[in-house]
Amino acid sequence: MVGIVLVSHSAGLAEAAAAMAAQICGGEVTVAAAGGDEDGGLGTSADRIAAAIEKADRGGGVVLIPDIGSSVLTARLMEEHGSVVVADAPFVEGAVAAAATAGGGAALADVLAAAEEARDFRKL
Repeated sequence: MVGIVLVSHSAGLAEAAAAMAAQICGGEVTVAAAGGDEDGGLGTSADRIAAAIEKADRGGGVVLIPDIGSSVLTARLMEEHGSVVVADAPFVEGAVAAAATAGGGAALADVLAAAEEARDFRKL
């Protein structure tokens, strides 16, 4: 199964979005949060992202969904041989779409596509 990692400058934002996505998909998918810097403040941490990838990886690969700025750059450093990929997706909508798709047993490429297609979801 594909895992999801939410990378945010804010630990609280990453944890809340991860909890929401996990609840929506029934908790079958591992949605891990990697937010904040090493001191608990705003920022990003390669070590936190690596730990979240390890937690989320269940053999099907991992989709990273970063929020803004340096979280994108740090997430890109984690891409490895196609098993860890970064989604260009809206943070919450992408997380929910990715988790729902992964929960259905989809492959990594399909989970990535679902996250990125969330960019086109209309609210009106």
